[in-house]
Amino acid sequence: MNFQQLRFVREAVRNNLNLTEVAAVLYTSQSGVSKQIKDLEDELGIDLFVRSGKRLTSLTRAGTGAVEIVQRILMETENLRRYASHYSGVDSGRLIIAATHTQARYTLPKVIEAFTTEFPKVKLELHQGTPNQVATMINSGEADIGIASEVLDQSPEIQAFPCFSWSHQVIVPKDHPLLKKAPVSLEDLSHFPLITYNPQFTGRKCVDAAFSSAGLEPDFRLTAMDADVIKTYVKRGLGIGIVAEMALDGIENEGLVVLPTQGPLFGSCTTLVAVRSGVFLPSFAYRFIETFAPKLKLEDLKAA
Repeated sequence: MNFQQLRFVREAVRNNLNLTEVAAVLYTSQSGVSKQIKDLEDELGIDLFVRSGKRLTSLTRAGTGAVEIVQRILMETENLRRYASHYSGVDSGRLIIAATHTQARYTLPKVIEAFTTEFPKVKLELHQGTPNQVATMINSGEADIGIASEVLDQSPEIQAFPCFSWSHQVIVPKDHPLLKKAPVSLEDLSHFPLITYNPQFTGRKCVDAAFSSAGLEPDFRLTAMDADVIKTYVKRGLGIGIVAEMALDGIENEGLVVLPTQGPLFGSCTTLVAVRSGVFLPSFAYRFIETFAPKLKLEDLKAA
């Protein structure tokens, strides 16, 4: 048994049992992957995977439990490397951040700029995804740090910490008729087509809850994954936009303005930063989190 065999098993699960993708990720051949997994099964005396010909179709019952052990072994191996690196005094290595588009596009640029200036030898990777995908990347060990406004606090394997609160803002073209009626209410908005985030993105539940509590049925004419797309269609007059306040950057250059409202219509949402429980993070990872969320207590993070 060797670590490479364990990595093959882990990557097979991560890549939906597609050995072609596993081979690409680990820079080897598909036949090599198959052989190493079979050698491991022979040594253990159990089948980890159900097969149809040469294709893996699912995990066996024994395989499901074995994969959890494999993931723990590899996680602790990585912890040991990071632990040694931490005490070697060398600020180098790799840091993988998983974040939603809104966070990656609007809140992280200045943070990443400051971090890369302070730690030029650290290779930084930024992976984008839905909140669920961000949580999955943290759970599986594909990412070191996750940043999103949903889901991250719902997994027992993840420690999530609130960073800052934010609200949604309403945007319209500069000549929109509702500007003459401002400040507007939820009821005013309900009479117009609306453009906002998909249900799984960027605090959409806050928007839905506000209309529901008011007994209103909004006309969500178009939904999208990110604010840049929303702003594009608002500019074309397809509807009123509802976006995260951090996405307001540069709207004046796009012919858009914030529509004044009767107070904060959609309540507040909270951006979370998350790490996997039990994972040892190098000192530069904590520095990244500290740069992103200065109000967080590092002792709470290190106890995660």
